[in-house]
Amino acid sequence: MLDSSALAIKADRLNTRYKHHSATSVMQGALQDAGNIALVSSFGAESVVLLHMTAVIDKMTPVIFIDTQMLFTETLVYQTEVCERLGLKNVHIIQAAEQDVAQEDPTGALHLRDTDACCALRKIRPLENALAGYDGWITGRKRFQSGTRAALDFFEVEDRAPRLKVNPLAHWAPDDVRAYMEENRLPRHPLVAKGYPSIGCSPCTSAVRPGEDPRAGRWREQTKEECGIHFENGKFVRTGASA
Repeated sequence: MLDSSALAIKADRLNTRYKHHSATSVMQGALQDAGNIALVSSFGAESVVLLHMTAVIDKMTPVIFIDTQMLFTETLVYQTEVCERLGLKNVHIIQAAEQDVAQEDPTGALHLRDTDACCALRKIRPLENALAGYDGWITGRKRFQSGTRAALDFFEVEDRAPRLKVNPLAHWAPDDVRAYMEENRLPRHPLVAKGYPSIGCSPCTSAVRPGEDPRAGRWREQTKEECGIHFENGKFVRTGASA
């Protein structure tokens, strides 16, 4: 695995090469030119776009799904249905280690007193373990989603491993997502129709009212925008109240 400096050079080279390319081209380029890459998917409101692109390019691409054991039942059903419909053949469902949950969150109430610790237990550490051995991973982040993502590039360097992080949809707007889903007749997450444009764990996700930011239902009333999977300088992102 390359060190941070070498990865930064590689990311710059890839960003220059794919600067004016489509999301599909970036996806294909990542899978061909960025080493051993996995797609990490939440199977949330917009996840089916990248899952479909992946299925078209290579159905054997590793897909990692983090089951926090606090997800909506609708998400678990949707995950199964989408994988079957798209024919994805290399899906890895990961969870926190049983002994860690028993020690750190035996009652399942950790999220009520420390959401960061809950995310670390149920998302960050399981994902870090699952990504061991990969050179990079593909995410569905987009510039429009929050201020912390406004300058997002297609390729960036994650400081924890280090490894490459690929954001094929970085420049997409909400209309692009909708158009792709409609053109390809992709199934929507059932909670979207019930007012959930951004979907995470059930205890920390609420419906969004008309006129609110699409991510307003995530960690409502908290100064938290990210679960911690996406770090800046090794720290949780905490930049706004409407997470």
